[in-house]
Amino acid sequence: MALHESGPLAGHDEVKLFYDTEYYGTGTGGEPLPWHMRVIAGRLGDLGDQQVLDVACGSGGWLAELAARGAKAAGMDISVRAIAACRARLPEADIREGVAEVLPFEAGRFELVTCLGSLEHFIDQPAALKEMRRVAKPEARFLILVPNAGFLTRRLGLYGGTQQAAVRETVRPIAEWRQMLADAGLTVTHTWRDLHPLSRGWIAKGPAWQWPMRAAQAIALAIWPIGWQYQVYFLCRKNGLLTAPAGDTLTSSISN
Repeated sequence: MALHESGPLAGHDEVKLFYDTEYYGTGTGGEPLPWHMRVIAGRLGDLGDQQVLDVACGSGGWLAELAARGAKAAGMDISVRAIAACRARLPEADIREGVAEVLPFEAGRFELVTCLGSLEHFIDQPAALKEMRRVAKPEARFLILVPNAGFLTRRLGLYGGTQQAAVRETVRPIAEWRQMLADAGLTVTHTWRDLHPLSRGWIAKGPAWQWPMRAAQAIALAIWPIGWQYQVYFLCRKNGLLTAPAGDTLTSSISN
């Protein structure tokens, strides 16, 4: 399974322009958070009074879920339009404009750092991960969601990437993502499937004749092994600080 790269060799100015004029050009979200992301949020446990940073927070749907669970929310994004929408949704949160490779936050502040479906679009992914580590407390957790080059539908030539592939998208095998995380000083403690396609909203996108095929794929994701998944969540800690709740294993792979 090979790395897949798409999009031009864009700089931050070009990336920012894309997100402000195209990706968020016709709106900034506001739709309900997918059910499975709420499940993932629940797995993070009690967030009461924890300092939480979402890198590439977009319009703030995920961050709002964490705030509703007690987190003291902070976020950053490269898009001015996304930042405005996120601030409107979460007026008490610390929301800043910036780039992931130079996070606009002080060192050692956060107990949880998340980056969902965004790392693959960053210009310098190792630098962004090291910045996430820098702004985190020693005992912090990290939740990273990335696409998998082993996604069976991609390998069969039936899927070519997201809308952001027009500007930049890097899709790596799971082993490569793990190595990149390790190189940034992070150790994976859990991997989880991303089952957000298992929803009526995802299945019913596009022309109706495609719905049965999309439904079949969504159901398949629930039973396919982790190596065939579309995207994979990595829950991590800083190297040398591995802890797990009683009964958990540090390399567990959870299927729902």
